[in-house]
Amino acid sequence: MNAAVRSVARCAIYNKMEVYGIERGYEGLIDGDIKELSVSSVSDILQRGGTMLRTARSKRFMTPEGFQRALDMLENFEIEGLVVVGGDGSYRGGVELTKAGVRVMGLPGTIDNDLAYTDFTIGFDTAVNTVLSAIGNIRDTSSSHGRCTVIEVMGRHCGDIALYAGLCGGAESILIPEETVDMNAICRTLIQGRNRGKLHSIILRAEGIEMSSNELADTIMERTGMETKVVVLGYIQRGGTPTARDRILASQMGCEAVNLLISDSSSQAIGISGDEIIHYDLEKALEMKRKHNKSLMELAEILSI
Repeated sequence: MNAAVRSVARCAIYNKMEVYGIERGYEGLIDGDIKELSVSSVSDILQRGGTMLRTARSKRFMTPEGFQRALDMLENFEIEGLVVVGGDGSYRGGVELTKAGVRVMGLPGTIDNDLAYTDFTIGFDTAVNTVLSAIGNIRDTSSSHGRCTVIEVMGRHCGDIALYAGLCGGAESILIPEETVDMNAICRTLIQGRNRGKLHSIILRAEGIEMSSNELADTIMERTGMETKVVVLGYIQRGGTPTARDRILASQMGCEAVNLLISDSSSQAIGISGDEIIHYDLEKALEMKRKHNKSLMELAEILSI
């Protein structure tokens, strides 16, 4: 997100525009926590995780009084266009602002990769690489003790973090909300691996599936006799140095947001399709239905034999 903030600020300043940073999202907008940004104020943030502007959930923004206060603040500071970096909730707030006459450019800032209109979201690649690093560390311990480890990753109702990290990390099984959990297949894979001398096994579980990590581990131990531990990575996935891919993606999307504002475009959601930066009407982008990548899941199953 810092790369996106930097890109928006510098591209706007390059085009002789005034730029203001709103701290703590919609909550900060209501409170008038707004400051002008310069070229130097966004220096030395490209390599940092998180966001220099900070973030917060805002229940007040969802009230008529809070929403009107936010509109008043935009008018007070003569802000003609708003760039919102966030996920589904942030975009829905942007849609409401659009209906009130504010032009909003949405940048997909969520590690979950759960926005249907774009191939990838800002932060997803970094989160996957963070999980990959954890898998490597956990594998060392699992191998030494000859055990199975269930690793729980984030993603809400989207299994992309588990799928991509599991495929790249050589997980024996990947459990995601988009696929039915087949305990017979999971246990069979683990037993077959043990029979051919495999010293450890890694199972990646997306947080959105119904069976909890502890229930999964207990079932595996009961049906295979293998010692099974649970590791919940939690918020470690949300931090760390952003990858080169994420920095480039955020920089491209930030620049596109500024270009759309300059061209007097209506509110848009900015994303990527293949190698091309694209944009859709903000409200229509939210209505799109996400498609699960079945081919990647099939590949992961083939490679885990």
